[in-house]
Amino acid sequence: MTTEFDVIIIGAGPGGYNAAIRAGQLGLKVAMIEKRSSKKLGGTCLNVGCIPSKALLHASQLYEAAEKDFGALGIKTGKISLDHEQMLKQKDDAVEGLTKGVAFLMKKNKVETFFGAGEITAPGKVRITGDSETELTAKNIIIATGSDVTPLPGVEIDEQQIVSSTGALSFSSVPKHLVVIGGGVIGLELGSVWRRLGAKVTVVEFLDRILPTMDGEVSKQFQRILKKQGVEFKLSSKVTGAEKLKTKVKLTLEPAAGGASEMLEADAVLVAIGRRPHTDGLGLKAVGVATDKRGFIETDHFKTNVPGIWAIGDCIAGPMLAHKAEDDGTACIELIVGKAGHVNYDTVPSVVYTYPEVACVGKTEEQLKEAGIQYKVGKFPFAANSRAKTNHETDGFVKVLADAKTDLVLGVHIVGVEAGEMIAEAVSVMEFGGASEDIARTCHAHPTRSEAVRQAAMGVEGWTMQA
Repeated sequence: MTTEFDVIIIGAGPGGYNAAIRAGQLGLKVAMIEKRSSKKLGGTCLNVGCIPSKALLHASQLYEAAEKDFGALGIKTGKISLDHEQMLKQKDDAVEGLTKGVAFLMKKNKVETFFGAGEITAPGKVRITGDSETELTAKNIIIATGSDVTPLPGVEIDEQQIVSSTGALSFSSVPKHLVVIGGGVIGLELGSVWRRLGAKVTVVEFLDRILPTMDGEVSKQFQRILKKQGVEFKLSSKVTGAEKLKTKVKLTLEPAAGGASEMLEADAVLVAIGRRPHTDGLGLKAVGVATDKRGFIETDHFKTNVPGIWAIGDCIAGPMLAHKAEDDGTACIELIVGKAGHVNYDTVPSVVYTYPEVACVGKTEEQLKEAGIQYKVGKFPFAANSRAKTNHETDGFVKVLADAKTDLVLGVHIVGVEAGEMIAEAVSVMEFGGASEDIARTCHAHPTRSEAVRQAAMGVEGWTMQA
């Protein structure tokens, strides 16, 4: 077995496996270490995150559409019923196929994969403990260990009654009442899945609005849409304790600002208050790798303070998103071989894969006001978009924010069906330093939802034509 490499990558998630692929393409001798007990590559995203959640979001959306919307379109289906077991199976099949795909890509790019826990014992040395113990050496080590669920004091996760995002992917039956602690992306997506399948869903959020990192107008309008769909909200509230009964969970809630407590009973509870860097057991302290007070590894262009040790993805600063980790991994390898690797975090998009979707890139209005930047706004509702209206999918809008003097696009925010696809146009324009007029004067196919992006861009200069 080979033990000497050009680069060792600890972690086989989107950051790690894309770094491995790029390294293989550039002719480096690569070792990748994965400690997941299932010995499946792809990390949290592929195994218990992005991919399985989207499989359930897609299936549950079709289920609800068949139940509630098909009749109005002239489609008669008869009584709809849920095959719970098959819905979970098709989710698992998607994961299985894609993890095998990653394994194939490792072989294609001559990446040697090791299963076990990797620990850095010295610069250039990694010990793997698993079925057996192995020591690898390399000039460069990349930490790509991702993130883990942030725990909530007083609420113990058992992945049965009180679950993390992992357990929420595999409920054995649809809970009658699901309480979601946390009004962020993960909580709203998984809450949407089970609401569509018949659960009553209550979201408890510490702050005074959902999606607190997104544009305020977006979160406000999106909450109205979710409320119309049946999701209930308890904002400015905190969960201080949980009592597990035989078939129920009793939660103790208090106002975020303090005050009298109340009880909330649920069949299941999803804790989704965020994620934290996963760096335990890596030997960082022993080799002197610096971390900040929140546990993120401190880096400068992916370099840690220890020569030859690099870090990417969720365990360093920046958006905790799979596609950001992918770009980190590619850029890190390119820097290692002397190329100009770079990631522009200002143009990393964020998407909430609910129905409708929410997507954004760049600055929010709140951020621009706080920075004292003068800006113009263009908005366009999907209610005035011909494709959305024809498809009975009129919820939401597009907002374009541009510099008041230069017209440089500073941010784009979309609430609407397929917003996650439409945001790519805005990302490209921003990456090339484009203006709102560049979008406004670019021909868009008709009828498409993307015309709403163009009309919003027109609105920056006050010449929206279709509303």
